[in-house]
Amino acid sequence: MKRTSLELAVGVFVFISMLAVGYLTIKLGRMELLQGNYYLVNARFQNVTGLKAGSSVEIAGVPVGRVSGITVNQKTFAAMVEMKIDKSVVLTDDTIASVKTQGLIGDKFIKLSPGGSSADLKSGDTMVETESAVDLEELISRYIMGKV
Repeated sequence: MKRTSLELAVGVFVFISMLAVGYLTIKLGRMELLQGNYYLVNARFQNVTGLKAGSSVEIAGVPVGRVSGITVNQKTFAAMVEMKIDKSVVLTDDTIASVKTQGLIGDKFIKLSPGGSSADLKSGDTMVETESAVDLEELISRYIMGKV
C-alpha cells in the first residue's frame, strides 16, 4: 500500500513539474498558442540596421508590442516592419516610429511617439512617419572623410 501511494505521489510531482516546464517554455520563448490580443501595424523605414523580429515596441519606455517581421518592399526598396501592438493601445495615424538603440550592447527596438490626430490606425495600416536607425559606421566614415 505504501509503495503504491509513493509511486502515485512521484507521478503527480513529475506531471506538475512537466506542466511548469511547458508553461515557462512558452512564456520565456514568447510563443503564442492561440490568437493573441493584438493587432498588426506596418511601418516603412529607409534603414533598420540591427532590428530583428521579436524586438520590443515601446511607448514612453513601456513595452506595448513586438516586431513580428521585417521585409523589403520590392518597388521602393524600403524596409517594411510588421509590428504586433497590444489591442489596449490605440495608435493615431500620425504616430512616429523610430528605430532606437537600447543599452551599451546595442539591442535595437522601435520607439513609438503618438501624435495628436483623431484618426486611429487600424490593423494592417502603415505608418509613414518614421526615423531610421543611426548607422555609426557611416557617421564615423563621413567624419574621417571630412564630409560632416
